[in-house]
Amino acid sequence: MSTDFTPPPMPGYGPPVPPPPVPPRKPRTALIAVAAAVVAAAVSALVTVGVSGDAEAKPAPTVTVTETAAAGADGAGADDDAATTDDEEATDSADGEDGEGGEEEDGVYALDDTAVYEPATEVALSDFKRSVTGEYAEPENTPYLQFTVKVKNGGKKALDITQLTVNCSYGKDGKSSDSVFDSEAGLEGGPETKLLPGRSLNVPWGCELPKGEKLIQIEVSPDFESDAAIFTGTVK
Repeated sequence: MSTDFTPPPMPGYGPPVPPPPVPPRKPRTALIAVAAAVVAAAVSALVTVGVSGDAEAKPAPTVTVTETAAAGADGAGADDDAATTDDEEATDSADGEDGEGGEEEDGVYALDDTAVYEPATEVALSDFKRSVTGEYAEPENTPYLQFTVKVKNGGKKALDITQLTVNCSYGKDGKSSDSVFDSEAGLEGGPETKLLPGRSLNVPWGCELPKGEKLIQIEVSPDFESDAAIFTGTVK
């Protein structure tokens, strides 16, 4: 019996295996949504850190916003109108003709106010009236404003009232006004005595004031060491 054995032919390979399917691409909308979620999470984390105090808060940037107002019929902006109104109000306050207004920070007073010095010296004006000097006055035959300067010594030491000074000016242009000396009207200058504690002294005074002028400024210093109190206002 023959020992030769011929193996049967091997079967052929089957059809090729198809490649695995390619996964579908994610839509761009989904990617944008994911990115937005990441940003939101980051912002939330920063806010949480700022509130809890775990990290030092950074100052926000300074933003300057320029707003242009619409021009009116005459071409002026709303800001220009507001600035003009403010200027007019300031002018009215400074040039008020009622003689009132109270003390200002720069030592300016209305004609009927009282200036108080340390320790307790008081200076006030009163009894305003117009008049004309006589032929023997200095200056003679001149319209002037007569008034009374009242000084009160509320301190504990005598006040050298001989150092009292009074200077006047009139009009918006601040024209210098000479003091009036008229013995017939009792205008003989300042006192020649000292003012004891607790006492007051009335000093009659006069300053040149033309008939057409109403605005008067009177500066009074009770002594050489005190600043002048500026009284200003209008008179009839």
